[in-house]
Amino acid sequence: MSKIEQLINNKACDLWSVHPDTSVFEAIKLMDEKGIGALLVLLDGNLVGIFSERDYARKVILQDRSSRSTLVKEIMTRRVFHTFPEQSIEECMAIMTQHHIRHLPVVEDGQVIAMVSIGDLVKDIIKEQKYQIEHLEHCISWSESY
Repeated sequence: MSKIEQLINNKACDLWSVHPDTSVFEAIKLMDEKGIGALLVLLDGNLVGIFSERDYARKVILQDRSSRSTLVKEIMTRRVFHTFPEQSIEECMAIMTQHHIRHLPVVEDGQVIAMVSIGDLVKDIIKEQKYQIEHLEHCISWSESY
């Protein structure tokens, strides 16, 4: 069973964040520049929320708000689920599925050290399954040769 620690050690873990008083427009612009779907919202180094494309779609576009005048703190998700390096990929998938979220900050000693997405977890699971299949195929071909 793979752990989050292994996944983040094999992934570029740039952490992108905004201050709660950042405009939604600037946050969306940063997300576009970095090719990401969510940002950590940090206040004095502390995680106070997550701002995602889903927040933007549901709380700005559908409510006909201005992205230039709306602040991230007005629409961010405040209840932030997180994981730890020692947690398994499968446990994280369960958290994300249960709470219908796509991004999970990784916290160690009270500080965010990485963020994983549902895509990261799926890629890791597929990689692990591919390895297991290749190993089984090797075992089968080895046993057939004797």
